[in-house]
Amino acid sequence: MTPAHVERVLYCGDGARAGAASYLCGVLAHAGIPFDHVPSAEPLPDRALDGKGAVILSDYPSRLFSAAQMEALCAAVRGGVGLLLIGGWESYVGRSAGYQRSPLAELLPVRLAACDDRRNTWRPCVVEPGEAHPITDGLPLTRDLPCISGFNAFTAAPGATVVLHVGTYEAASGDGGAAFAPADRHPLLVVGTSGSGRVACYAGDVAPHWVGGLVDWGVPRIAAAADGATPVEVGCSYARLFERMVRWVRDGNRLTAESGR
Repeated sequence: MTPAHVERVLYCGDGARAGAASYLCGVLAHAGIPFDHVPSAEPLPDRALDGKGAVILSDYPSRLFSAAQMEALCAAVRGGVGLLLIGGWESYVGRSAGYQRSPLAELLPVRLAACDDRRNTWRPCVVEPGEAHPITDGLPLTRDLPCISGFNAFTAAPGATVVLHVGTYEAASGDGGAAFAPADRHPLLVVGTSGSGRVACYAGDVAPHWVGGLVDWGVPRIAAAADGATPVEVGCSYARLFERMVRWVRDGNRLTAESGR
């Protein structure tokens, strides 16, 4: 059985399963994606990568990997295991995430900053479409743009695909009252490959506070809960977006009918 056909996912980070991790745990459970969760305060257990088709790192600092585990993860990705990185204060460079100094940085479809990459802003951060991709196919990105509240700033690597951007806007004078003008634009979702593995980097968070209004994106709302997690209610487009990220890194372009619900 090749790594691309292994369904089980390893999800590391976002605190305890009953805390912020409830959001992605709920999405995975609702989508029928089997997974194991490692809280962000716990080191990676021995052999945690065994039997996994994809790995998700979200607010999981690099220091929680031993040197041997980090090398094993890099080898697994090159061998066909999918990898999804999700942003947050302890993701990428962040407050102390440290991935810019790790071997994993060489596998990513993005170039990480040399120092703190967190962008906390009071301005609107609007999710905007980039290149067409199966992850976003059919999502209401041309008529129903959601907003997020923060992100990790990185640049796309040469040859990578920027699927989503995030545009920040600042107040501007307008004859009709309040108006906003573009202030800056950053990659939000970038995908690529490393060896036989598929890699996706999402700069925003999956849970509050950085998730912002994205968590409510889409009608109808979905009630989702995983074993041991707090039940959550989220927008259907939010759930589809994160489900498709996971399915794409795990399965490639074989997005199943489940991801188009």
